[in-house]
Amino acid sequence: MNTEINDLAKILQNSNNIVFFGGAGVSTESGIPDFRSADGLYNSSYSYPPETMLSRSFFDTHTEEFYRFYKDKMLHPNAKPNKAHLALAELEKQNKLKAVITQNVDGLHTSAGSVNVLELHGSILRNYCMLCNEAYPLDKIILSLGIPQCLCGGIIKPDVVLYEEGLDQSVMKKAVRAITTAEVLIVGGTSLNVYPAAGMINYFSGENLILINKSKTAYDKYADIIINENIGKALFEAVNKF
Repeated sequence: MNTEINDLAKILQNSNNIVFFGGAGVSTESGIPDFRSADGLYNSSYSYPPETMLSRSFFDTHTEEFYRFYKDKMLHPNAKPNKAHLALAELEKQNKLKAVITQNVDGLHTSAGSVNVLELHGSILRNYCMLCNEAYPLDKIILSLGIPQCLCGGIIKPDVVLYEEGLDQSVMKKAVRAITTAEVLIVGGTSLNVYPAAGMINYFSGENLILINKSKTAYDKYADIIINENIGKALFEAVNKF
């Protein structure tokens, strides 16, 4: 694996137009379970399947149950950025990384210091009243008993994309633009099975496609470098070689 990491380090050192596209595996090293592992969200036992409980229709019709599940399984307020987040923030600081495109909603890229973060599925850190659009921090959700409510009486909804909701088109356009113009695309911590987000890497036509994931993906045959390793370890080692 040292050879691949050395090759990755050389590519990163020689490029000033890098884009990162990441999924749940980026945050597992921060103690946030992914969705499909043995101890992940989809292997949890609840009265309804997670896909149902995280849908817009369930939010509208079973709001209190939604929040009980959401606060129990989706919020990890004590999680800290790991080596992957920090390495990407360092690359951006060096003006090499132009954008972080993430499917995660935990806000850890921003906490690590990354500025140009495109959150395809929103963020748990942002919450808005459905009536007056007043903004609330995460603590409002965590500390609320039952359904979080605004001072105006409206229900507060997390700014996360639920099942049955469309992705933010302005964020999607920025992400497609970043991938289309990138010289190097690093894809990490994702099996590339969640669409439409995963299909976005088809817009890449740059020089080097790098895949960092513990397991194989359907795009391995297109990659210039494949690293089947913890993404934090791989990125941190590569960035610290120059």
